Amino acid sequence: MINKILIAIVLLTSVGLSAQNGTASPYSYFGLGDIRTVGTVDNQMMGGISMYADSIHINLKNPAAYSKLAITTYSAGISQKQFSFRSADDKQSTSVTNLDYLAIGVPLSDKFGLGFGLMPYTSVGYNFNISNTNPDDSVILNEYTGDGGLNRVYLSVGYEFSDVLSVGATLNYNFGTINNSRVQSSSDAQYGTLDRRESQIQGYDFNYSLNYTPKISEKYTLYTSIGVDTQLNLNAENAQSIGSFSRVTGQDIEVFDVDLNAQGRKFADVRVPTKTTLGLGIGENLKWFLGAEYGFQKLSDYKNDFFNVDNIEYKDASTFAIGGFYIPEYASFTSYWKRIVYRGGLKVANTGMQINNQDINDFGITFGTGLPLGRSFSNLNIGFEIGKRGTIDADLIKENYFKINVGLSLNDKWFHKRKIN
Repeated sequence: MINKILIAIVLLTSVGLSAQNGTASPYSYFGLGDIRTVGTVDNQMMGGISMYADSIHINLKNPAAYSKLAITTYSAGISQKQFSFRSADDKQSTSVTNLDYLAIGVPLSDKFGLGFGLMPYTSVGYNFNISNTNPDDSVILNEYTGDGGLNRVYLSVGYEFSDVLSVGATLNYNFGTINNSRVQSSSDAQYGTLDRRESQIQGYDFNYSLNYTPKISEKYTLYTSIGVDTQLNLNAENAQSIGSFSRVTGQDIEVFDVDLNAQGRKFADVRVPTKTTLGLGIGENLKWFLGAEYGFQKLSDYKNDFFNVDNIEYKDASTFAIGGFYIPEYASFTSYWKRIVYRGGLKVANTGMQINNQDINDFGITFGTGLPLGRSFSNLNIGFEIGKRGTIDADLIKENYFKINVGLSLNDKWFHKRKIN
């Protein structure tokens, strides 16, 4: 039965990653779109921190954690995110549902672990209008739409040099297509103009991590980590078409493919700068943990020559997150409720985007539970995130969101066939 469920998840993932619109945020218009949360539900509910590693959970953000795995683990996650947008004179709301990740972690020895899987990396999904009134009272309307994004296939390895020191590395292959369209029309003209752009993108990058977890007393452990997401160098093959359309019927009138080869823009480099994350925490094994992480990225070095936007400037980005968990009694035989894991956290991010001279910041509060499945190590993780991003100043949009996460973590005991002697 479980094997059939996994096959179904794989099939749904293959379709979902290529077809889903992972966001509805107007801020996905910039850069490569919204950077999706790279982490399992249990990590996301602790504010997104990734330094903690144990023997039964996959950690997508920290490859060194694979060295701690003691049992083969299968993990999948889905989410629904509800958006509420507010500008100076309007309000709108919508929601999106996504398959977030599918991952497998395998212990190859008591010191060496391997993991692989696939997930969305960025999502583009916006639709907004900007109108201006000319001195002659005619209205110029610009309509912007976009969809697509990048997916990621990864392979991770982690090795434990000693009980307190482990290292890991991840190879990511990123691929996908981003479509952007701008349509302009005037209230006193019969025809409008259009500009459609498509960029097929692919490329590799690496993530490295180091965990140092010494005992500071008989009961307590100090958790420290360093993570480096190396510069993401992508290759883009671009296409562009421009033309006119009828405002009455909406049909294209004349549309021409732009000779991007002649302009030297058919092929372009996309560069996403290196991100470094430092973590520090303390905890009691199988009881509680509290940690904080600080990440920084020189986003001012971001480069994408094909999709240029006039009103944005990239600055250095930073993220601060704090989170942890509590387990009343991990091995309780008398109470299921005492074996439940309670998680919580918060995050504050300067996204590095400065639009219309306004910094775009992101703030979120996370919380959730890990529900044991029977007497096995498998668990069902349910989480929630409440947050806000952006501002209504300078003709921008403030975005409030509420996210529900559901993650399934199954160990290999689910897949053992019963034998009759």
